[in-house]
Amino acid sequence: MDNQRLILFIVFSFSLLLLWEAWQEKHAPPPPPATAMNAPGGAANTPPVPDQGLNAPPAAPAQAGLVKGARAIVETDVLRATIDANGGDLRQLQLLSYRETQARNQVFTLFEDNPTEPYLAQSGLLGKDMPTHRSVFQLNPGTYRLTRGASQVEVPLVWNDPATGVRVEKTYIFKRNSYEISVRTRVINHGTQPVDLTPYYQLPRHSGAPRGSSFFLHTFTGPAFYTDAKKFQKVTFKQIGEGKAEFEKTADNGWVGLVQHHFVAAWLPEGSVKREYYARSLGHDLYSAGVILAEGTLAPGQQKVFTVPLYAGPQTQKFLEAAAPGLDLARDYGWLTPLAFPIYWSLAKIEHFVGNWGWAIIILTVLLKLALFPLSAAGYKSMAKMKKLTPRLQKLKEVYGDDRAKLHQAMADMYKTEKINPLGGCFPILVQIPVFIALYWVLLAAVEMRGAPWLGWITDLTAPDPFYILPFIMGITSILQVKLNPQPMDPMQAKIMMVMPVAFTVMFVFFPAGLVLYWIVSNILSIAQQWVINKQVQDGDKPAAGKA
Repeated sequence: MDNQRLILFIVFSFSLLLLWEAWQEKHAPPPPPATAMNAPGGAANTPPVPDQGLNAPPAAPAQAGLVKGARAIVETDVLRATIDANGGDLRQLQLLSYRETQARNQVFTLFEDNPTEPYLAQSGLLGKDMPTHRSVFQLNPGTYRLTRGASQVEVPLVWNDPATGVRVEKTYIFKRNSYEISVRTRVINHGTQPVDLTPYYQLPRHSGAPRGSSFFLHTFTGPAFYTDAKKFQKVTFKQIGEGKAEFEKTADNGWVGLVQHHFVAAWLPEGSVKREYYARSLGHDLYSAGVILAEGTLAPGQQKVFTVPLYAGPQTQKFLEAAAPGLDLARDYGWLTPLAFPIYWSLAKIEHFVGNWGWAIIILTVLLKLALFPLSAAGYKSMAKMKKLTPRLQKLKEVYGDDRAKLHQAMADMYKTEKINPLGGCFPILVQIPVFIALYWVLLAAVEMRGAPWLGWITDLTAPDPFYILPFIMGITSILQVKLNPQPMDPMQAKIMMVMPVAFTVMFVFFPAGLVLYWIVSNILSIAQQWVINKQVQDGDKPAAGKA
């Protein structure tokens, strides 16, 4: 197999892998409905069922819908949130600086109490006669705005139980220019009996992909956990439904979140309080991931305050790093993370200098090509020598016909005489592939490019080219690359080599413009390098004047 076929084979295989993952995600059979065994407290009037260790919180409301009560609307410079008195839930959350992928005139919505596809943030307290996310709080309805000059705005909710003398004050705290929402809980025990404080914080969500997701670009959507011991751990909704989700269940550190393309929501308990993580199926294609904290016992006449931040926003590198240890890993580059981080850092530095992500992609691609020039040159030189031998190889095929043993022996003798290793350029090209795949994942994960224009008709580098101009150019450059390489002697292989660029072009119609732009620049630079090397080899393997 020559180098060009090796490259196309690997790229094509990588593309097929993405398509297969997307198909699996889309067509995977739904897990069986939750039962009392795997969804504690599933029925509305059933108390929480004890789990090993700490008690599990009641399950979220099922597909029948969420009960609506008095509501507070919160508006800051970056968020618009809706808090419901029922459970004190955070029912809706819009990120004002971002737009929906398909409906560009609509503000992006992360949380929403959609009857069939809900996604929200809930909290409560376990134990008898304590408020859960099903309890009704007292809430002063209306709009709470972050006024000019104010650093934060608070929304207080109150729950009282006259029979036990327990009062719970839940306060949402929104800060200026921040996607971090603090949930402060004050428990006051006016009664005569001690009270166990076991708060829980969870994120119920449907299992569907985010709106605007592309079948051709599969990205992870699901729960993630982080602890100092096990680091970043992802679990799929399918694994949860089958009872096969593996993650660290108990720790005194870490966080729990839900990850989707470009955005993440995560409860971030502070300090070294003991905590238990969980993920469970609620039935009706709904799931919940959360954390339970052990805050001790509250004696009569005492009160205690504990605060847990909720980060709900974009996977912007600086925001994630500032929010909590390990949260930046929610911006997942997979096994290429060690390589992807320096690539993103370089891309961000270039963008800061030029002020445009499109031009930053072009410049970074050029720099990577220059850095890998010696490696790629070896591969292209090998292909050029193979192309020079193509007429002679074709004659050998005519001489030996269908006698493949003699044909292969004659070809091997020719390679030995001409001092050519047909696989000599494979290793240098293989070394480059992780770099370009890492760059692919960086461009795919970079929420900073969401809504970022390049020039002219490209107004969003994370959306497909609306006029298909970039995919068409990419297809032309791919065909030129094939033409510059030695043609396979097998007519069927030759046809496949010409069909593959067309197939890639069709696929790239659905790819984000930023990815297609990177591919075009890479192709153009490869064509230029390959053409120069081909000319050198054809001229007797002597560098032309002024050409390196």
